[in-house]
Amino acid sequence: MTGGVPLAEVVRSGFVEGLHRGSVVVLDPSGAVIESAGDVKSPIFPRSSNKPLQAIGMLRSGLRLVDPADLALVCASHFGEDYHVARVRALLRSAALDESALRCPPDLPLHQPTAEAVLRSGGGRSRVQMNCSGKHTGMLLTCRASGWSLEEYWLPEHPLQERVRSAVEEFTGEPDAAMGVDGCGAPVLAASLAGLASAYLRLVSGAPGSIERSVADAMRANPDVVAGTGAEDTQIMQAMPGLLAKGGAEGVMAVAIPDVGAVALKIEDGGMRPRMPVLLSALRRLGVEAPAHLAEVPVLGGGEPVGVVRAVW
Repeated sequence: MTGGVPLAEVVRSGFVEGLHRGSVVVLDPSGAVIESAGDVKSPIFPRSSNKPLQAIGMLRSGLRLVDPADLALVCASHFGEDYHVARVRALLRSAALDESALRCPPDLPLHQPTAEAVLRSGGGRSRVQMNCSGKHTGMLLTCRASGWSLEEYWLPEHPLQERVRSAVEEFTGEPDAAMGVDGCGAPVLAASLAGLASAYLRLVSGAPGSIERSVADAMRANPDVVAGTGAEDTQIMQAMPGLLAKGGAEGVMAVAIPDVGAVALKIEDGGMRPRMPVLLSALRRLGVEAPAHLAEVPVLGGGEPVGVVRAVW
């Protein structure tokens, strides 16, 4: 990605030691761009911010989940905490599957205390602990429901991935500009920040009972399932009921609020620390004030705060 502008700075002991460039777009409730910075029209890989759109493709292809928390898990980049892993395993059992069916790579939980507990107990990396295991489980359950082969469900030519691709293209309003392999091994589809923000606005603006609204409602009702303890998207959804948020790797974040608007941003160097300060700056342009502590990203020296990462846009 190129075309970014300065969005955030890293201040240590009163000295600016770093600068994060990137791009951000702010939409009003009608979907019109009211402010932007950088390049918001060229494609990026939204990474896990695509997951709610991928879930729509699964639901349209036969995925049926009774508990909205399970739908939130399918959209999640979960932290691998005990309740996340238990829910993934229960969903797999419901389709007479086990962890061996998952094609996401083995990993430790993203939640550091849980990862340390796993290692202390003699455990190690596993597929079910990987942050995308909920999405992969949803894909497997969709294939089971649709009568599609469970083998190679993650490959672009599989019928499941063709349906997912159609949903992403429909909701972003853009043809697939590029396809890559995501960190979990499944396809990742490119879209512009403008298209991503528009898609999130459609999620929260959908009619009650529609598939897109069910995805947004499930995530907003279960922010702890969407990520986990201390996660940015979990924290902001807990602090601001009605707001939908989903982060993605390499500095991506997408947010929407019904009847207010939507934001999508990408930090050019892939840094994650600047996302919240920049997001809160963007939300202020919509007249929304998020809790100030969410923007307080400390810079440490000797284990103590000596500075901050703050928005300059």
